[in-house]
Amino acid sequence: MKENEEIRIGVYVCHCGLNIGGVVDVKEVAEFASKLPNVVISKDYRYSCSDPGQDMIKNDIKEYKLNRIVVAACTPRTHEPIFRKAIEEAGLNKYLFEMANIRDQCSWVHLYEKEKATEKAKDLVKAAVARANFLKPRFESKVKINRKALVIGGGVAGIQAALDLADTGYKVYLVEKEPTIGGRMAQIDKTFPTMDCSICILAPKMAEAGRHPNIEIFTNSEIKEVSGYIGNFNVKILKKARYVTKDCTACGDCAKVCPQVHPNEFDVGLRVRKAIYIPFAQAVPTKYIIDKDLCLNLKKGTIVCEECLKACGDKKAINFDDKDEIVEIEVGTIIVATGMDVYDPSKNHDYGYGIYENVITSMEFERLINAAGPTEGHLIRPSDWKIPKVVAFIQCVGSREMKNGAKYCSNVCCMNTIKDTLLIKEHWPDVQQYVFYQDIRAFGKGFEDLFRRAKEEGVVFIRGLPSKIEETPEKNLIIHAEDTLLGEKITLEAELVILSVGLVPRKDSEELQKLLALATSSDGFFLEAHPKLRPVDTAIGGVFLAGCAEGPKDIKDSVTQASAAAARAGILMAQGEVTVEALTPELNTDLCKSCGMCANVCPYHAWLWSKEERSLPKLVEASCAGCGACGAECPQEALDMGHFPDEAIYAQIDALLEEKAWEKVIVFACNWCSYAGADLAGVSRFQYPPVGRIIRTMCSARIRPDFVMYAFYKGAGAVLMSGCHIGDCHYNFANRHTLRRYEALKKRIERMGIRADRLQLQWFSAAEGIQFAQKMRELAEFLKTVTKEEVEKTKEILQKNWKKTKKLERYLEIKEKLLVPVGGTK
Repeated sequence: MKENEEIRIGVYVCHCGLNIGGVVDVKEVAEFASKLPNVVISKDYRYSCSDPGQDMIKNDIKEYKLNRIVVAACTPRTHEPIFRKAIEEAGLNKYLFEMANIRDQCSWVHLYEKEKATEKAKDLVKAAVARANFLKPRFESKVKINRKALVIGGGVAGIQAALDLADTGYKVYLVEKEPTIGGRMAQIDKTFPTMDCSICILAPKMAEAGRHPNIEIFTNSEIKEVSGYIGNFNVKILKKARYVTKDCTACGDCAKVCPQVHPNEFDVGLRVRKAIYIPFAQAVPTKYIIDKDLCLNLKKGTIVCEECLKACGDKKAINFDDKDEIVEIEVGTIIVATGMDVYDPSKNHDYGYGIYENVITSMEFERLINAAGPTEGHLIRPSDWKIPKVVAFIQCVGSREMKNGAKYCSNVCCMNTIKDTLLIKEHWPDVQQYVFYQDIRAFGKGFEDLFRRAKEEGVVFIRGLPSKIEETPEKNLIIHAEDTLLGEKITLEAELVILSVGLVPRKDSEELQKLLALATSSDGFFLEAHPKLRPVDTAIGGVFLAGCAEGPKDIKDSVTQASAAAARAGILMAQGEVTVEALTPELNTDLCKSCGMCANVCPYHAWLWSKEERSLPKLVEASCAGCGACGAECPQEALDMGHFPDEAIYAQIDALLEEKAWEKVIVFACNWCSYAGADLAGVSRFQYPPVGRIIRTMCSARIRPDFVMYAFYKGAGAVLMSGCHIGDCHYNFANRHTLRRYEALKKRIERMGIRADRLQLQWFSAAEGIQFAQKMRELAEFLKTVTKEEVEKTKEILQKNWKKTKKLERYLEIKEKLLVPVGGTK
């Protein structure tokens, strides 16, 4: 658009049937909007998102030469793309569109306060129109996609994702920390609900990945560095020395003569391995590896041992001079399939794990019951290697615990135990089995049938977890519990107790999180972009999740998610290029002082800046996710924040607080969590007083301190800063800057003589609609303590003690010139 082109806004207020029209006086709101600055036409329509509704908007754009469109309807989180596409078809830039959310955040949450809901709707439309005046055309850039993929993690999910991509024709690098691919599934004896051999179905996939021409496997390797952006990632892989060459035939002669032994990790320490070893028979690659920390010849010392070298003979597969190396690759997409760890019950001594020999974990049981395990599949108890006559399983060890474990359900434990009870019944039918549980969660296909079968075969299920376990002189175990169904206390003597341990995030996941700038949930698992609509995407473009890296799941769900992640990555690579949303900031080089603050706070390292060179920062647009943390941090105000400019936010504050400001709360809400939580309150019809006025930002880190100060300057009774929970931020760690600024702001306004409790901070998840509604109720009560006189005094304090920012001053200068009332149709 031309610099001095007249702004011509069209406003369309939707009835949404009775969803809005049954509460809000839509015609009154449309009439109100017709008198707002630069509004050329204002209409109400029954269903604006319908084809006729969109056609009406398209026709009006042409007839009235409209260059801004405002639709007052439902949430922009669902319907903004529909209207953007419509105005594009009419020849208008899609970034010249704005929505007022008068359904989810107005009519639905104020069903019984129609007059107040109508007044709030007017405020929201007024704010949307005010923001529309400051919108500018934005143009999305294209980024080329490198058609190679990296899969991190060689468990069943990583293998499946790699095979899907490789079969599609893409080059895949599969990186695994362990000496072999296979992951946890390789340790398991049978899988539920089909009860088929785990390694029997996994080994063929492992072998297929090992010989696939499009897959290059890096075992005993780690990701050390990741740079770049969607479609163009540069990755450094540390390929650790194996000390055994590719000529190894896996004959095993070397291991026979090796004198050094160590607990075997694959068998969870239930038997030993040598310093030179192969993890298990079906390992891929099927080659030995030397543990350099155990090998006498590689440890720092004076002892020289070359027994394996001699045993290898003419094959010459041993190479003590092997070195670690860094391999650099370039890929377009990354799939994170790093799996999980199992909970360590030694943290919880109520059940005596690590103290009583005959208390073992479900993973230890898997190796004991496995024909390739340390007992060749014989059920024994560790203390005397006798077959136990009474076995007890205890569920939820490390899961659904508020004290020692995780709060979440680990998804697989119930069915895994049911499977294990049936394995015992199959081979040792006389063994009496008891399962102590909280709830049996048999939710999947065929799961309930398996549960019923276990009960029919004599497994006793007792609802109630034990309070403690004691050991007898015979090494038996006395279990103290309560059957909550019968309301009776129970004392049971068992010869073997198996703790059904939960699944937890990998210990090394934090390192990968930092390398990829990923977000994690409060549980520690990697966070998806959207739990329903983008369940395998991350907030980082081009990076996807598969398997238990995203959360606890069984083998079927892991494989399903792996194929989904491969499909998402494949879509990107098939397109060959990707469009980057135009939310990125622009640097005003005349104002920038090269302080590097933008680079310091960016959660994606999108700003390239050298402290030594003190050069102007340079933005890698494809890496930027548009969170706005840099714009809020820049002390020189040198950043134009694209689709969420400072001027537009000041204009929204002005519009929302024009009347009875002391009766209102300005709520800054992040798009992904707190705004979504407010939407959920509407969908759920949670009622609360109409005191809040929401201003949406992509991230809470976009909230400049001066936005808060201006809201108080304009008379707001209170201000609420809100966003995702710490650790759940969709922009990685960006909301930590929100917290830092909030704490500094509280101290600042208190020093000025303004009540600090008028500024509040609350974290909401997208699922916490009821919590959002409750907070609005609390704020409504709080506003009763804020008088009009106190608000006026606050204005006086700020007039004397607060220096307005350059952008605010600029906004105030152009405000009167730009916001010219039109007064109806032109």
